[in-house]
Amino acid sequence: MSYATIVTTLRAAGCVFAEDEADLLLATATTPQQLAAMVDRRVEGHPLEHVLGWAEFCGLKLAVTAGVFVPRRRTEFLAVTAAALLRPDGVALDLCCGAGAVAAVLAATVPSAELHAADLDPAAAACARSNLPATATVYQGDLYAPLPAALRGRITVLVANAPYVPTDAIPYLPAEARDHEPHFTLDGGTDGLAVQRRVIAEAPQWLAPGGHLLIETSTRQAPGTAAAMATHGLTPTTHTSEDHDATVVIGTLGV
Repeated sequence: MSYATIVTTLRAAGCVFAEDEADLLLATATTPQQLAAMVDRRVEGHPLEHVLGWAEFCGLKLAVTAGVFVPRRRTEFLAVTAAALLRPDGVALDLCCGAGAVAAVLAATVPSAELHAADLDPAAAACARSNLPATATVYQGDLYAPLPAALRGRITVLVANAPYVPTDAIPYLPAEARDHEPHFTLDGGTDGLAVQRRVIAEAPQWLAPGGHLLIETSTRQAPGTAAAMATHGLTPTTHTSEDHDATVVIGTLGV
């Protein structure tokens, strides 16, 4: 299958960046048969990252298997903001870690920090293990449930990219997300804050004095995220990035 044929096929399927995608498919496929199968999957609407088997995030190439939540570019703001707060002797937890994208950035930026990650989805947890150094520990389970009790009161940077799409908005998401990513990785409940509230409610038990909880949210939802943090004794501040079209609320535990 030639480059021109791939571009024409992808463009006909509605791929806006057909040329760039063709380059990536050609660079990734190892046989003509694999290339044809990858083009077919992309035409069927599978996310490009699932077709390739990897995603680029903050300059890192991360494995992303089919059905695992694809790291978004906006979440790079969450990752770099967390990395700036993590000390060399710190303890970090990436909750709702997905493929481990944020944790991978923390590991690359502050390699001496103690690193933990957790996700409800077994496939995501397996993916995260493949993307993180052997010194990191990945748990599979619901939020804090699988974490060892020894972590309580020790975490200096707790990052959570919990699902925050309101349930009623799920049908309006792009088909790539709506049809090919598990809905529990997207659905944040009636107002989009249901999972965030659960993360926030238990965070003070796990944070070290002066520790930070960072949650990605939307500009519209940020006041609700901040209010929930304040209710549970955290001091919230809201940070935005126009470049990433991203919003992060940081809740800090008193010393």
